[in-house]
Amino acid sequence: MLRRMGVDLTLFMADWERLVAFPVQRRIDALDDTVWPSGGDQSLRWGRGGGWRWPPDQGARWCAAYEFFTTTGSYRPHYRAGDGWADMRPLVDAPVREAMDAFLGGLIWDADPIEDPALTGGEGLFPPVADPRRPHLLLVCSPEAVERKVPAWKGVEPYLDVMRAPFAAECEGWAGRPGTFEGFVALLREWGDVVTEAAGRGWGLVGVP
Repeated sequence: MLRRMGVDLTLFMADWERLVAFPVQRRIDALDDTVWPSGGDQSLRWGRGGGWRWPPDQGARWCAAYEFFTTTGSYRPHYRAGDGWADMRPLVDAPVREAMDAFLGGLIWDADPIEDPALTGGEGLFPPVADPRRPHLLLVCSPEAVERKVPAWKGVEPYLDVMRAPFAAECEGWAGRPGTFEGFVALLREWGDVVTEAAGRGWGLVGVP
């Protein structure tokens, strides 16, 4: 996870068919340029309270960017939450653990970081990463993968409170872990809202540093 420290996260959801119509080398820029076109008011780029940011052109609304309410734009809270989950997993019953693994895998936690699609450029969807210290991507989640995360989230949400004790044992007071259980849960709920919105549209997710 060291390659992700000290970077921000810009999270897009996108219509995959529209996205892959761009040349591979242009896809990252296409997301950014569509949501915040040149000549627009860049002072409105962020900072309006969180939520989805849509392109000003109604005809260009094949993608949107999400601003988290519970973070300041840094990727740090996300990878800390992922590391916290890695520590808590052994203390959670199997059904909840399996649902959390399915939900967080490929978003903010990886069972096997070597298989992280962001390391390989999103499985051919984006340019390959030449230097892991300067990633092109933080996450890539196809529409099919997003769709599978919705039932996983529904399986997790009713049992979030059972993670309070594992969180206290493995995260409270530890550097590099979420600061509070409430903050951890609030971030998970935002990710739940994100995957639910994207799945409802049949779209995928791309996280750009």
